[in-house]
Amino acid sequence: MTANYNKILVPMDGSKESEAALVRAIELANDVGESGVLSILNVIDTRSFQNVASFDDTMVEAMSDETRKSLEKYKQQALDAGVKNVDYLIEYGSPKTLIAKEVPNEVSADIIVIGATGLNAVERLVIGSVTEFVTRTSKVDVLVVRG
Repeated sequence: MTANYNKILVPMDGSKESEAALVRAIELANDVGESGVLSILNVIDTRSFQNVASFDDTMVEAMSDETRKSLEKYKQQALDAGVKNVDYLIEYGSPKTLIAKEVPNEVSADIIVIGATGLNAVERLVIGSVTEFVTRTSKVDVLVVRG
């Protein structure tokens, strides 16, 4: 069954749920062997910058540098676990759209392995869950991993 999942996309946000998803994605990549490609994604939500009066490029650079360090750590975790083909991406914009639609097309993902939401029922109702949106709108299979 997992042989169909050669290109695995795992979005990371630093939560325990996303780290559990990374562990599962590593297992899937190892299951398919040499042909498995694991793409680790972090989306920097630029909409959050709209309310910051002193927003400038240095803020984005600092955030990008910190994100790059985290992704390098996750990449090394996958390599240490035996995954042969690992890359990572940093994207800017709306996490929902990028994770559900745009990035899976860019990397030709067969499956998205995503952490379950950390939001409670009221928060999901008010702001919506990225995980819920991805599972509802993605054109590829989605595996939701509980933390």
